[in-house]
Amino acid sequence: MYSAARKNKINTVLIVLFFVAIIGGLGWLAAWIYDSPSIVIMTLVFATLFAVFQYFMAGKQMTAMSGGQRIELADNPRLYRIVENLCITTGTPMPEVYIINDPAPNAFATGRDPEHAIVAATTGLLDIMTDAELEGVMAHEMGHVRNYDIRVSMIVYGLVVAIGMLADMMMRMAFFGRNNQNQNPLMLVFGLVGMLVAPIIGTIVQLAVSRQREYLADATGALTTRHPEALASALHKLSEYGRPLQRQDSSMAHLWIADPLKPGLMKSLFATHPPLPERIKRLLAMGEKF
Repeated sequence: MYSAARKNKINTVLIVLFFVAIIGGLGWLAAWIYDSPSIVIMTLVFATLFAVFQYFMAGKQMTAMSGGQRIELADNPRLYRIVENLCITTGTPMPEVYIINDPAPNAFATGRDPEHAIVAATTGLLDIMTDAELEGVMAHEMGHVRNYDIRVSMIVYGLVVAIGMLADMMMRMAFFGRNNQNQNPLMLVFGLVGMLVAPIIGTIVQLAVSRQREYLADATGALTTRHPEALASALHKLSEYGRPLQRQDSSMAHLWIADPLKPGLMKSLFATHPPLPERIKRLLAMGEKF
């Protein structure tokens, strides 16, 4: 657990290389279909520029997408003080704090590093949590900050969006391009299948990363507060409440402490979070060791 930040920095490099391979593969498929090698270079340049933009801007985009409003101490002393005390305890820089006007209880953290972090909580979360439970939830979110989960998830988010945009653009080119009549139909079908599969692979990788980091953030938050039962109680309330967010967006579902979307088909494969009962079980087991 103490080497989590270092592992996440290494994972960031590996994940970026994996997604570059997928994006390069998409460019190669398009170049194959159109017999134009320059498409590969154009695709990689576009994806790189988009990823750099997301690296610096995704945090603000996510708070805007969720409808969050930044607060200071006077706006909500309870939430602000809890985050501030956790930062003092752990020696972490104070993040920007946001409140989202939504009755569904939830919270998330984002940003590129602890010096540029954002934490947010919904009004629904503030309404149903005790102070100890709220501290547990925010300690979980600050765990994401300290472990550099926020950087990993933000980079993966940006690259998944880039892959989706490229795949959509290339499929349109394949259907409506001028050179299709000269192409081997089998080659065209193969290319289209690749363009359809690439975003799915990217999304599965994104969600697998998300599921593992939730367990780590739970453990980090419990270690910070020395009260894992409080976070376990908060997760139990989240499981009992079971209400989706009003402003849902699947591209940022992996950021929240609990899945903000309504359950659907293939839930186990495309789940953004590990099962809440399993997370609660692990926390209670930790509490017995303190």
